[in-house]
Amino acid sequence: MAAFELLYQARRHCSYRTPSHFSPLIRSHFHRLLSSSSSSENPNPNNPSHIQPVSYTPKNPPESSTRSESNNPDGVKADGGLWTREDLRYLKDAPKIAPISYPTRVAPLPEDLPEEEKVKVEGMGDEEMERERRRIEAQKRAAMRRVMNVEEEMVSFPTLISVKSDEKKKKAVYDLKEAIRLVKANAKKKFDETLEAHVVLTPDMRRSDLKLEGTVAVPHGFGKVYRIAVFAEGAAADEAREAGADVVGGLELVENIKSGNVKIDFDKCFSTHAMMPNLRQIAKYLRQLMPDTKKGTVTKEITKAVKEAKRGVPFKKDKTAIVHVGIGKVSFQEEALCENIGAFVHELLRQKPAGLKKSSKYAGYVNTVHLCSTMGPSFPVTIQSLSIAADRHARKYVQ
Repeated sequence: MAAFELLYQARRHCSYRTPSHFSPLIRSHFHRLLSSSSSSENPNPNNPSHIQPVSYTPKNPPESSTRSESNNPDGVKADGGLWTREDLRYLKDAPKIAPISYPTRVAPLPEDLPEEEKVKVEGMGDEEMERERRRIEAQKRAAMRRVMNVEEEMVSFPTLISVKSDEKKKKAVYDLKEAIRLVKANAKKKFDETLEAHVVLTPDMRRSDLKLEGTVAVPHGFGKVYRIAVFAEGAAADEAREAGADVVGGLELVENIKSGNVKIDFDKCFSTHAMMPNLRQIAKYLRQLMPDTKKGTVTKEITKAVKEAKRGVPFKKDKTAIVHVGIGKVSFQEEALCENIGAFVHELLRQKPAGLKKSSKYAGYVNTVHLCSTMGPSFPVTIQSLSIAADRHARKYVQ
């Protein structure tokens, strides 16, 4: 680097051009400065000097290699290559392995076997050949089935097949009076069972926006005594007592219920419009018995409401769109039960939700109606006989 810097400085300070006949001299001078050798044997740079080859005397091999060579005079590996110093270092301490030879074994020929063994071998050979032939044929058949898309023939396991008749057994549907007779005949319990009606409505009635709830006043009673409470004062309270209300009172009744002196053991509750503001403080005690205008329990006609409630039967559809209601006792007369069922069907049609299609009275509203006792079987009833009973009730009792 120092030489290059001197050359660079010299060329900067030299403003004149060197003559052409001096250029070889200058070039040789700088060449001698840049070279590492101080000898000047070759003054002419155009004719470079020849490089003489250098030879060294070979070194003597170590003793380990001589020993290994003495063991292996040929100095040749098993695979044909020469042993190196690295190979000898690893094989120096290895134990010597002597070659082992085993006697050759020859399988006996069939003609060398005894006669008995020949028969056995021939039998076994035939069986193996037959087994192999069957296996090859099965593989060929499976391949052909895969190619031709043919189902494999499988022998079905023997099973018992139930014989089904073409004609399905249809459950008989009975007339109303005949169904009541069958219910009475199958009520064999010791207590007086209740005659129940189960009405299966159409699937549209499962909608939550379609409400179905009401009370039917059966003409011949239900067989159960309901306790009635009326919140009224003055003349309305007197009318309630005359109609047969069990609990009648005004503000004093509200205070007694609030304090717990009066037990809520009644089944239905009515009230006048004037007493409704006072009932808000006991709403949490009444719960579902709280009078409501939508249910018809807040009314001015106390006498009519109490009389209907005494012989009335509440009904309401469940989540599966089925109405379960008790119509009377099995001990009632057949005609009395028919009139009670007619009253229930009439009220059921009257409470039909407005959201349903009004194609007819029963179509799209009622699917089936069954009658049964508390612990007995059920019997389906024809819609025609129920419609006749409802029309008779309307002509006789509804004005």
